[in-house]
Amino acid sequence: MRELGQHIIAAIGWDRDLAWAGTRDAIDEALGLGVGGILIHGGPRFEVAQLTRALHAHSSVPLLVAADIERGAGERFPGAVSLPPAGALAALGEVDAVRRAARIAARDARELGINWALGPVCDLDLDNGNPIVGARGFGADAARVAELSAEWIDACQAESVLACAKHFPGHGRTSADSHVSLPVLDESLTELLASDLVPFQAAVDGGVASVMTAHVALPRVDRSGAPVTLSEPVIRLLREELGFEGLVVSDAFEMRALGAAADEGEIAVRALAAGCDLLLAPVSPARVAQAITDAVADGRLDGERLAAARARRDWWATWARWLPDVRGLTLDERTWAKQVSDRVVRVVRGRVPWLPPACEVVVVDDDPASAAPSRWPFIAALEALGRRVAVVPGATEQGEGALVIAVFADVLPGKGHAGITPQSRLTVRLAVQAARAMRRDTLVVLFGHPRLANELPDAAHLLCAWAGDRGMQEAAARALVT
Repeated sequence: MRELGQHIIAAIGWDRDLAWAGTRDAIDEALGLGVGGILIHGGPRFEVAQLTRALHAHSSVPLLVAADIERGAGERFPGAVSLPPAGALAALGEVDAVRRAARIAARDARELGINWALGPVCDLDLDNGNPIVGARGFGADAARVAELSAEWIDACQAESVLACAKHFPGHGRTSADSHVSLPVLDESLTELLASDLVPFQAAVDGGVASVMTAHVALPRVDRSGAPVTLSEPVIRLLREELGFEGLVVSDAFEMRALGAAADEGEIAVRALAAGCDLLLAPVSPARVAQAITDAVADGRLDGERLAAARARRDWWATWARWLPDVRGLTLDERTWAKQVSDRVVRVVRGRVPWLPPACEVVVVDDDPASAAPSRWPFIAALEALGRRVAVVPGATEQGEGALVIAVFADVLPGKGHAGITPQSRLTVRLAVQAARAMRRDTLVVLFGHPRLANELPDAAHLLCAWAGDRGMQEAAARALVT
């Protein structure tokens, strides 16, 4: 069983109260199973670095330590460097900005002991109603997305950190969130080859180490209607049509698109039989490991194919093997990350009105609390820049100057919808109207895609910060004050 455990990428998460103590049993179980990798969710920078050092030291195989760091390591790990989302970088029209962002993300990750970046998002941002791509992707133009994805991958892997092109064969046309339900793509293979698959072909041609399968169904390519993760015809397309020879990793097993009531062990067997090499974040690694062992023993899984998959994993894990003398980021790189975050913040409508020394801020939260980052970096950054901030439900008689309305409307896993909800739009409208009645200006600060400005027509002045990560909150605060 221990050898077969290498097909599993176990997930562990930081607990705000218990730190890593709450996951000690999960860590011990994963190492005992001989897993091929660990996916880390959160944790302060220093504590993550300590943990990964121990993981690398105690693993029986060269370990892949992964993280979702599309927007830099600061997206997941407080104290690390945050970067703008891919869509914001693409909007600058500078390939070098994309390369430098990827290089900084990889160097920062490597210093943390992370050698596998689960990015970039190669999905085309084709549908404004898509709840999973948005600013995470480089845009809607297939050729441009292909170019920028390949550049991101090249710069990341130049730092000995594996990149991962996701979510094959493209999640940008879907109107459903695969964290919640199974999306269906009704396009033909010909249509996909001409559009959605173009960035993935560029990633393959550029030598990407890994490709992540999407939990979406392609009934015109695989009539069974199975999610791509469980679809042998679609994964064979990746291998044979696109010529990919690297690691095929599933998207996370916890997502409902794979079947909330299905047996996880059986799903794991089907994913490996379909052509996946690695299984990301199963709920029960031990149950999955046993199911794989049983399936090899009774012939449902081809032992030779699995051995080839483990050889691929071992080759890439050895290539990216972590060493304790990794060079960290320079002051220039950290400064550039802040500067590029400042550059992507844009005035979409009107102007930035005067913000008084004592200012009022209304927070309109359109994101689920379970997935959203803290909303306080924006407030803290304003205060660090010399403003006394009162968080209020609406403009007060004591206030002066512009009322700031911070609208958080990011693309987040499990949120299940794009755009701004009617309730949040109403909250903004009422806040604007109340401020006008007091003859006060309002400034809406949108932590979401610029196109969402169209859903907030009452805002005469609107500043877009693209995303709700700490780095973009701080950049938005600087845009208001400096």
